[in-house]
Amino acid sequence: MDDYLQRIGATRSSSLAELHERHLMSVPFENLYTHMDTRIVLEIPWLHDKIVTQRRGGFCYELNGLFAELLRHLGHHVDLMAARVFGQDGRLGYPFAHLTLLVDGEWLCDVGFGAFTLRPLRWDSREEQVDPAGVFTFVDHGDDVDVYNDDKPCYRIDRRPRELTDFVPACWWQQTGPESNFRVAPRASIATPDGRITVTDEKIVITKNGHRTDDPVDDPAAAFLEHFGLHFRQSSASGVLRQL
Repeated sequence: MDDYLQRIGATRSSSLAELHERHLMSVPFENLYTHMDTRIVLEIPWLHDKIVTQRRGGFCYELNGLFAELLRHLGHHVDLMAARVFGQDGRLGYPFAHLTLLVDGEWLCDVGFGAFTLRPLRWDSREEQVDPAGVFTFVDHGDDVDVYNDDKPCYRIDRRPRELTDFVPACWWQQTGPESNFRVAPRASIATPDGRITVTDEKIVITKNGHRTDDPVDDPAAAFLEHFGLHFRQSSASGVLRQL
């Protein structure tokens, strides 16, 4: 885990908030393996090799899965929780679409949801929680909990603790399902001290101090390498899917 801490620029004495924020500014949220037809394996050694040794990123199952292992190694109690994601139309998606973390029974931590909170959120608070990424609120929905960002619903959490293996079927579907959002186009995104950088196969979006710029991408592989240090070679099958 010392290599992991070095990867995110943290130490064993770093606070939970520091670990969370440094992770988000060091490890990109990305789905490139999905478009390279490289199978994602939800096992800690495999995730460590990808994220720490190869210095790549991943999506929620990978990023939060390995982050949970780091926190446990540092003495925290971590529960994995499944969530259903709200779509752009406000409809609620399928179970296990997202993996998020409850740490020490007090903090919601999530380094695997792309543009989301930079710092852990108080799990037992139902008041507005101000974060550099927005204003977050928890709303109870029966036995579940909805997470809102600036009054927009993000996802609904099932409170029951899960194991990483519970997410294997959903992870497989995210990689292979023709209706999976992760199969639409390759993308990578990372938080910066003053905003965020996002690259897709079509454009580069840079947000800095609230100002946003969109520029077209001529060579996606070069853009992923320049902004994230990620090597990318799109498979022919992924290319066909993007055209459709």
